[in-house]
Amino acid sequence: MTPTWRPMVAADLAPVLALADRLHPHHPESPAVFAERLALAPEGCRVLAGAGGPLGYAVSHPWTLEGPPALDTLLGALPARPTALHIHDIALDPAARGAGHAGAVLRALLATARLPCATLVAIPGTGDYWTRRGFREAPVAVPAALASYGAGARFMLRDPAAAARQAGRGATGRR
Repeated sequence: MTPTWRPMVAADLAPVLALADRLHPHHPESPAVFAERLALAPEGCRVLAGAGGPLGYAVSHPWTLEGPPALDTLLGALPARPTALHIHDIALDPAARGAGHAGAVLRALLATARLPCATLVAIPGTGDYWTRRGFREAPVAVPAALASYGAGARFMLRDPAAAARQAGRGATGRR
Protein backbone atom coordinates (compact mmCIF):
# COMPACT_ATOMS: atom_id res chain seq x y z
CA MET A 1 0.00 0.00 0.00
CA THR A 2 1.35 3.39 -1.00
CA PRO A 3 1.01 5.84 1.90
CA THR A 4 -1.62 8.50 1.23
CA TRP A 5 -2.85 11.54 3.10
CA ARG A 6 -6.47 11.42 4.26
CA PRO A 7 -8.58 13.41 6.73
CA MET A 8 -7.95 12.57 10.37
CA VAL A 9 -10.85 11.07 12.30
CA ALA A 10 -11.37 10.51 16.03
CA ALA A 11 -10.28 6.86 15.75
CA ASP A 12 -6.84 8.12 14.60
CA LEU A 13 -6.15 10.06 17.78
CA ALA A 14 -4.57 7.24 19.84
CA PRO A 15 -2.14 6.09 17.11
CA VAL A 16 -1.35 9.71 16.16
CA LEU A 17 -0.58 10.53 19.79
CA ALA A 18 1.68 7.47 20.03
CA LEU A 19 3.51 8.60 16.89
CA ALA A 20 3.80 12.16 18.25
CA ASP A 21 5.22 10.87 21.54
CA ARG A 22 7.80 8.81 19.65
CA LEU A 23 8.79 11.56 17.21
CA HIS A 24 8.69 14.50 19.63
CA PRO A 25 9.71 13.18 23.07
CA HIS A 26 10.92 16.66 24.12
CA HIS A 27 7.67 18.35 23.04
CA PRO A 28 4.92 16.26 24.69
CA GLU A 29 1.30 17.22 24.33
CA SER A 30 -1.78 15.82 25.99
CA PRO A 31 -4.42 13.81 24.12
CA ALA A 32 -6.84 16.68 24.80
CA VAL A 33 -4.75 19.03 22.63
CA PHE A 34 -4.97 16.73 19.61
CA ALA A 35 -8.68 16.05 20.20
CA GLU A 36 -9.45 19.76 20.47
CA ARG A 37 -7.54 20.66 17.30
CA LEU A 38 -9.43 17.93 15.42
CA ALA A 39 -12.77 19.14 16.81
CA LEU A 40 -12.09 22.83 16.08
CA ALA A 41 -10.46 22.47 12.65
CA PRO A 42 -11.06 19.01 11.16
CA GLU A 43 -10.13 20.26 7.67
CA GLY A 44 -6.64 21.03 8.97
CA CYS A 45 -5.95 17.58 10.42
CA ARG A 46 -4.60 14.79 8.20
CA VAL A 47 -3.06 11.34 8.58
CA LEU A 48 -0.51 9.71 6.30
CA ALA A 49 -2.07 6.26 6.18
CA GLY A 50 0.19 3.29 5.66
CA ALA A 51 -0.51 -0.43 5.65
CA GLY A 52 0.39 -0.79 9.34
CA GLY A 53 -1.18 2.43 10.59
CA PRO A 54 -0.28 6.12 10.54
CA LEU A 55 3.14 6.99 9.13
CA GLY A 56 2.60 10.68 9.72
CA TYR A 57 0.15 13.36 10.66
CA ALA A 58 -0.52 17.03 10.11
CA VAL A 59 -2.38 19.33 12.47
CA SER A 60 -3.21 22.92 11.54
CA HIS A 61 -5.87 25.48 12.35
CA PRO A 62 -6.81 29.10 11.65
CA TRP A 63 -4.96 31.55 13.90
CA THR A 64 -3.42 35.04 13.97
CA LEU A 65 -0.06 36.52 13.02
CA GLU A 66 0.77 37.47 16.63
CA GLY A 67 2.51 34.20 17.46
CA PRO A 68 1.85 30.56 18.17
CA PRO A 69 -0.36 29.11 20.85
CA ALA A 70 1.77 27.79 23.69
CA LEU A 71 2.76 24.14 23.44
CA ASP A 72 0.39 21.67 25.11
CA THR A 73 -2.31 24.31 25.56
CA LEU A 74 -5.98 24.11 24.70
CA LEU A 75 -7.23 26.90 22.44
CA GLY A 76 -10.81 27.07 23.69
CA ALA A 77 -11.94 28.54 20.37
CA LEU A 78 -10.55 29.69 17.06
CA PRO A 79 -10.16 33.42 16.38
CA ALA A 80 -13.26 35.10 14.96
CA ARG A 81 -11.11 36.73 12.26
CA PRO A 82 -8.13 34.51 11.59
CA THR A 83 -5.28 35.99 9.57
CA ALA A 84 -3.17 32.87 9.08
CA LEU A 85 -3.17 29.12 9.03
CA HIS A 86 -1.08 27.93 11.95
CA ILE A 87 0.68 24.67 11.18
CA HIS A 88 0.83 23.07 14.58
CA ASP A 89 2.75 20.05 13.32
CA ILE A 90 3.67 18.04 10.27
CA ALA A 91 5.38 14.89 11.51
CA LEU A 92 6.57 11.85 9.60
CA ASP A 93 7.93 8.51 10.69
CA PRO A 94 11.56 8.33 9.52
CA ALA A 95 10.61 5.52 7.11
CA ALA A 96 8.21 7.89 5.31
CA ARG A 97 10.61 10.82 4.95
CA GLY A 98 12.19 11.87 1.67
CA ALA A 99 9.24 10.88 -0.51
CA GLY A 100 7.60 14.32 -0.70
CA HIS A 101 4.84 13.60 1.83
CA ALA A 102 5.49 16.71 3.96
CA GLY A 103 5.46 19.01 0.94
CA ALA A 104 2.30 17.40 -0.39
CA VAL A 105 0.34 17.86 2.83
CA LEU A 106 1.67 21.42 3.24
CA ARG A 107 0.37 22.34 -0.21
CA ALA A 108 -2.99 20.70 0.53
CA LEU A 109 -3.38 22.45 3.88
CA LEU A 110 -2.51 25.85 2.40
CA ALA A 111 -4.97 25.37 -0.46
CA THR A 112 -7.78 24.23 1.84
CA ALA A 113 -7.31 27.02 4.38
CA ARG A 114 -7.63 29.90 1.91
CA LEU A 115 -5.97 32.27 4.37
CA PRO A 116 -3.43 34.87 3.23
CA CYS A 117 -0.55 33.65 5.41
CA ALA A 118 0.70 30.63 7.28
CA THR A 119 2.69 30.39 10.50
CA LEU A 120 4.51 27.68 12.41
CA VAL A 121 7.13 27.06 15.04
CA ALA A 122 10.37 25.61 13.71
CA ILE A 123 12.10 23.55 16.33
CA PRO A 124 15.90 23.28 16.12
CA GLY A 125 17.03 21.43 13.03
CA THR A 126 13.94 22.23 10.94
CA GLY A 127 14.36 25.94 10.11
CA ASP A 128 16.16 25.37 6.80
CA TYR A 129 13.40 23.01 5.65
CA TRP A 130 10.74 25.65 6.31
CA THR A 131 12.83 28.45 4.80
CA ARG A 132 13.00 26.48 1.54
CA ARG A 133 9.19 26.42 1.59
CA GLY A 134 8.89 30.19 1.79
CA PHE A 135 8.77 30.71 5.56
CA ARG A 136 10.85 33.38 7.30
CA GLU A 137 11.42 34.20 10.95
CA ALA A 138 8.84 36.61 12.38
CA PRO A 139 8.37 38.51 15.65
CA VAL A 140 5.97 37.24 18.31
CA ALA A 141 3.63 39.27 20.51
CA VAL A 142 3.84 36.78 23.41
CA PRO A 143 7.40 35.47 23.75
CA ALA A 144 6.38 33.04 26.53
CA ALA A 145 4.25 31.07 24.06
CA LEU A 146 7.23 30.60 21.74
CA ALA A 147 9.49 29.78 24.70
CA SER A 148 7.22 26.85 25.58
CA TYR A 149 8.66 25.04 22.53
CA GLY A 150 12.16 25.14 24.01
CA ALA A 151 15.45 26.84 23.32
CA GLY A 152 16.12 27.60 19.68
CA ALA A 153 12.48 27.47 18.56
CA ARG A 154 11.65 30.05 15.89
CA PHE A 155 8.26 31.51 14.96
CA MET A 156 8.03 31.58 11.18
CA LEU A 157 5.67 33.20 8.68
CA ARG A 158 4.88 32.41 5.05
CA ASP A 159 3.24 35.40 3.38
CA PRO A 160 1.63 35.65 -0.08
CA ALA A 161 4.79 37.05 -1.69
CA ALA A 162 6.80 34.09 -0.38
CA ALA A 163 4.11 31.74 -1.60
CA ALA A 164 4.29 33.23 -5.09
CA ARG A 165 8.08 32.89 -5.17
CA GLN A 166 7.80 29.29 -3.98
CA ALA A 167 5.23 28.44 -6.64
CA GLY A 168 7.50 29.88 -9.31
CA ARG A 169 10.45 27.70 -8.23
CA GLY A 170 8.62 24.53 -7.31
CA ALA A 171 9.15 22.69 -4.05
CA THR A 172 11.77 20.01 -4.31
CA GLY A 173 13.62 20.25 -1.01
CA ARG A 174 13.42 17.57 1.64
CA ARG A 175 12.73 17.91 5.32
